[in-house]
Amino acid sequence: MAQHTEIERKYEIDDGAAIVIESIAGPGGPIVADEPRTWRLVADYVDTPALSLAARGITLRRRDGGEDAGWHLRLPAAKDTRREVHEPLGVGVHQVPARLSRLLAAHVRGQELVHVATVETTRTTRRLRDRDGQVVAEIADDVVVGHRLDEDAQRSTSWHEVEIELVNGPPELLDRLDPALRQAGAVRAAASSKLRRVLGDDLAQPPRRAAGRTAGEVLVAYLRRQRDQLLTYDPLVRLADHDDDSVHKMRVAVRRTRSLLRTHARLLDRDRAGALDAELKWLADTLGDVRDLEVLTARFDRRLADRPAGLGADPRWLEQLSAREREARQTLKSALSTPRYFALLTDLDGFVSAPPFTPRARRRARRLSPRLVVKSWRKVLDKYARAERLPEGTERESALHSTRKAAKRARYTAEATTPALGKPAAKLARRAEDLQEALGRYQDAVVAQRQLTEIADRPDPTPGDAFTLGLLLGTERGEAAEALRDLPSARKHAARTAKHLRALKN
Repeated sequence: MAQHTEIERKYEIDDGAAIVIESIAGPGGPIVADEPRTWRLVADYVDTPALSLAARGITLRRRDGGEDAGWHLRLPAAKDTRREVHEPLGVGVHQVPARLSRLLAAHVRGQELVHVATVETTRTTRRLRDRDGQVVAEIADDVVVGHRLDEDAQRSTSWHEVEIELVNGPPELLDRLDPALRQAGAVRAAASSKLRRVLGDDLAQPPRRAAGRTAGEVLVAYLRRQRDQLLTYDPLVRLADHDDDSVHKMRVAVRRTRSLLRTHARLLDRDRAGALDAELKWLADTLGDVRDLEVLTARFDRRLADRPAGLGADPRWLEQLSAREREARQTLKSALSTPRYFALLTDLDGFVSAPPFTPRARRRARRLSPRLVVKSWRKVLDKYARAERLPEGTERESALHSTRKAAKRARYTAEATTPALGKPAAKLARRAEDLQEALGRYQDAVVAQRQLTEIADRPDPTPGDAFTLGLLLGTERGEAAEALRDLPSARKHAARTAKHLRALKN
C-alpha cells in the first residue's frame, strides 16, 4: 500500500481559456516548465448510498489512465493538504481493496460501498523544475466531464479547472504561482474535489446551526466539532506506523469531549453522559498508551542526538522502548476495529444529534456559560495553591499534574464558550493553555525521570547504557528544576484574569 501527502490548490477557469506558465522566479532561482504531456483519465468514484465519505471530504476512486492508475483514497489532513493512499487497479469498481476498506471502517460502519459517479478528464500536465533540474511542482490543466449515477437517472456536467500540486517544492511556491493564475483569469475552485462538483446538491449541506444562544447550543456545537475531529483522524491513525501527530490529535478530540461532559454535567442527563464518558475513557487510555510512548521515544532520541562523540551505538533499551510503542500502536489499531469502538461512535453520533439536555441547558449562554468558565478557572488556581504548599516529592508532583489537568479543562471550557462570549473567553483559553504548557514541561521531565530510573534498575545494564542513562537523568532533572523555576511567573501571568472574569459576568 503506497501513500504520500498531497499539497495542492485547485482553480476554475473558463472553457477555452489557457493557462501557460513557462517560468517564474522561485525562492532559490528561476523555475522553468517542461514540455506539456496529455493524458486521458477515467475515474469511478465509490461511496455509501448516503455519501458518507464525500460529506467528510474523503474520496475513494478507481482510475484508469495516466502514470498512477489504480485505487486512490484521499483523506483530508490540513488546509490544501490530503493524505493519498494507492492500491493496484484490481478487477472491478465494486471490489474495493480490503486494506482501503479497513481504513474507512469508522466512516462506513457496515454500509454498502457503491459506484456513485464517473469523471472523465483530458489532462495536460507540465512539470516545473528548479535550476538544479529537480521537479518542484506540477500543473495539471483539466477538461472534465462528470456523470452522477443514481437509481433514478444519470446527469452530466462539464467544466475546466487547473490543479497545482507540490512535488519537491516548498509550500510558499503555491503563493508565488497564485498571481500568475489569477492574472490569466483563474479563480480558486469552490469545490474541493471533482467528486463534490459532480455531486452538487446531492451532497447535503450541513444544517444551519443556532448561533449559540443557549448554553446547550454552545455545548453541542463544541462536541460536534470534536466528534468530527475524531472521525477525521481515525483513518490517519489506522494508517500511521510512526508518530505523525494523528494519535495526538485524535486523543485531544477525545479529551476535549470528556472535559466538556464533566464541566457541563448539570446540563446533561447524568446516566447518558456518564456512560459515554466511560467509553471515551477507554478510547482515551488506548490512544494514551501510544502517545505517551511516542513522546518518550522522541524525547530520548532528541537527547541522544546531542550525545558526546564516540559514546557508541543507540542503546538497546531505546529500541525496546520503540518496540513497546509499536506494540501499543498495534493494540490501538485492533481496538479501532472492535464492535465496542463502533458502538461508541454510534452513541457519540446520537449524543450530538439529539443531546440529552436538562432544563438548565435552555438558559441563555451569556448568562450561564460565564459561570462555568469562572468555576473551572477557580479550580485551577485552588489546585495550584495546594500544590505550592506541599513539600517537594511525589505528592507535589501528583498535585501539579492534577493542576495541569484542571488547566486543560478550563481551557476547553473557555474555548467552547468563545463563540458566545467572544474575546474574554478566548483570552482565558490562551492563559489556561500557557499554564498548561508550563506544567506540561515539568510533568514530561518527571515522567522521563521515572522511565529512566526504571530502566536503570533493570539487572545487568551494559556500562555504555549505564553511562547514557546517567547523562539523561541529569539532563531531565535539570529540565524539571528549570520548569519549576518558571512556574510562578506562568501562574502569575495566568492569574491576571480578573478583568476578563468581570467581563464575562457582565
